[in-house]
Amino acid sequence: MLRPEEAQRPYTVTELANEIRRELRPLTALLVKGEVSGMKRGTAGHFNFSIQDGVSRLDSVLFADEARRVTTLPEDGQVFIFRGRIDFFGKTGRLSFIVDQVEFDDVGKLRARLEELKRRLEAEGAFAPGRKRRLPFLPRAVALLTSPTGAVIHDLQETIWERYPNMGIVVYPVQVQGAAAPASVARALRRCNEEGLADVIVVARGGGSFEEMYGFNSEVVARAILASRLPVVTALGHTSDRTIADLVADAECRTPTEAGARVVPKKSDLVALLRERGRRLDREAGQRIAREVERLMLKRQRILLLLPTLVRVRSERLARAAADLGRLSPVQQVARREDALRERSRRLTAAAMSRLARGRTTLAGRRAAERLERALAKRFDVATSTLNHRRQQLSAFSPESVLARGYSITQDAETGAVLRSSADTAVKRRLRIRLATGHLGARVEEVEQ
Repeated sequence: MLRPEEAQRPYTVTELANEIRRELRPLTALLVKGEVSGMKRGTAGHFNFSIQDGVSRLDSVLFADEARRVTTLPEDGQVFIFRGRIDFFGKTGRLSFIVDQVEFDDVGKLRARLEELKRRLEAEGAFAPGRKRRLPFLPRAVALLTSPTGAVIHDLQETIWERYPNMGIVVYPVQVQGAAAPASVARALRRCNEEGLADVIVVARGGGSFEEMYGFNSEVVARAILASRLPVVTALGHTSDRTIADLVADAECRTPTEAGARVVPKKSDLVALLRERGRRLDREAGQRIAREVERLMLKRQRILLLLPTLVRVRSERLARAAADLGRLSPVQQVARREDALRERSRRLTAAAMSRLARGRTTLAGRRAAERLERALAKRFDVATSTLNHRRQQLSAFSPESVLARGYSITQDAETGAVLRSSADTAVKRRLRIRLATGHLGARVEEVEQ
């Protein structure tokens, strides 16, 4: 039986749970050091895990709001210092440590992990200058991956628009600190490449401690920069250490202002450069035109000086050609043949007459003289007939007869050469065409082989 002092109303489970919570209320802002185990992310963005020291284990939870603010997200096997409070959940009957801040317990170990990642990336050639993409001279637009609030985005926009007032800017808001920063930056990089609204990307934040900048030392950010089709410029503020993001980026700047000046040229400088190049082009064009005019004038003077000689040479050549043509003319050849035939006939007649005179004294001589006269007359008739026949043949094939039948002789107007093939002339060459009566001047419009 219960003693009287023990006779009291029993607690309900909920009342006892509330009592326990009231008793635990002073246990706030506690610091707990331990190794992470069983890290799991819930559907609402909360993280459930255990903190252990080899002897005891404490169930813990990191709610989504705090997870977005912490510097880095703990992983299994890592030792951290957690700040939080103890709470009791009546529905599950579990005592949990509610974490609101995570700090590295051993920065040395963290740096060792970072150096190991650097060695792996360097072995892959991720830091090699030859791999890095060239920044565009004048981009269509600049993509800014940074926090949508604060001085960083203001400095970037002000610098870019001061240098190039109508430059396009596309802002991709990202988390630049906390456990969610690496995934946020990586997603924005992929989206920027997929949309293709800009030609260069600037990843920026306002600096910070080693722990605050740790998100830009993550492999997920490094891989996203390496996979980017567009060149990436980092502007992570004044820090003592270069982050892995800086090492794999195509260009690294210390401040957002420096990054803005790096990716966009000064419009006023470009306008001045264009004007100077325009003036230089005008000068060079004027000088070239002057040189060309001088060259043409000198050429004209040489032509004028050589013109009399050229006319004389062409005249002499034409005279020789006319003489050669005269010697080769069938009419002249027939005339020379007739003269030769008449000369031979004269000599033969003279000889025959002399012989006839000597032989007239005898009857036999007279008969022989008669036969000789008949033979000479017959031979003269045959020679005359043959000569007439050849004269007709030569006349039929003479240039004048050929021209009279509708043919023509085509000569180059400058050289006087007779054209025997279309390959002997060219388009725009001047021609001289000889007809049966008169001549024609012409120009070649088309050459067909």
